[in-house]
Amino acid sequence: MKHSQSNLARSFFGFKPSRLIVFFLTILLIFATLFLGEHIANNLNDVWQLIIGKASHYQSIVVWQWRASRLFSALVIGAALGVSGAVFQSLVRNPLGSPDITGFNVGAFTGVLISIAFFGNLYWMSVLGAILGGLFSALLVYLFAYRDGHSGFRLIIVGIAISATLTAFNQWLSLTVSLETAMTAALWSAGSLNGMTWARVLPAAALISAFMVCAFLLNTRMKLLEMGDDTAAALGVSVNKTRLILMFVGVSLTAIATAITGPIAFISLAAPQIARRLENRASVSLGSSAYVGALLLLCADFIAQHGWEGSTLPVGLVTISLGGIYLVYLITREGKL
Repeated sequence: MKHSQSNLARSFFGFKPSRLIVFFLTILLIFATLFLGEHIANNLNDVWQLIIGKASHYQSIVVWQWRASRLFSALVIGAALGVSGAVFQSLVRNPLGSPDITGFNVGAFTGVLISIAFFGNLYWMSVLGAILGGLFSALLVYLFAYRDGHSGFRLIIVGIAISATLTAFNQWLSLTVSLETAMTAALWSAGSLNGMTWARVLPAAALISAFMVCAFLLNTRMKLLEMGDDTAAALGVSVNKTRLILMFVGVSLTAIATAITGPIAFISLAAPQIARRLENRASVSLGSSAYVGALLLLCADFIAQHGWEGSTLPVGLVTISLGGIYLVYLITREGKL
């Protein structure tokens, strides 16, 4: 009976039951993010007036211009980080193999910091700097970790070392630039969705969508790489070329997200593993990682906005706090295997 209900849910909704749970939780958070607040909607009638466009001008501006753009940013960036984490964890075949641990987001931060120092706080220069910085750090990790092939564990260790080196460089650079530049970089480095507007998020969403499509198109090859380089090569996959393309896609997703919000930890590390456990799968799923990543960042941003009365925290502080707890659990669990 349970099996038939599961099949019915899958065929009717196009989702697995676990994805439906994530979907409904996301809808609930969207509703709360948009309409929660005594000056916005006191009852369901106020919500309905907002939906049909008959609310006051102030309420409409707050909900559809400020809150909706921030909410959309959380969904898109969370999905991008989830997919990026899934790509890297698949490539290194290790749950610790995410941009947070291997230092690619730190490399993106370095690129943005250099861009701010030399060109000012220009949006597109920051995006370009983040992508180039992320790719540079990925190239360093790739080159230093190569020893007659790639070991997932070696990639993680080298990534941690590169991350520490770039963090030291970032701190040195912050001390040498002007006070205004250092303050701008410090505020940005906290990772925040404050001030996200439609004009800022839509171009980034277009870029993120393009790279996510590339990731899904490469999904079959990625799954073959999980079976081992020799098996993948025997099945017609160009191993090194495919790995480089996947790394480029994963780094670009992280870099674009980092460029517009600052570094946001935990999402790319946790989303693929939570999704894998929800679906009871042996490998990570790009689609489920995107869903869970969007939900995690939306939940973290909701906590950042409403967790402390009278103040709004940068969402990066919330995610890094949760990420520290999760990382300790993950390292403990992996050590027992």
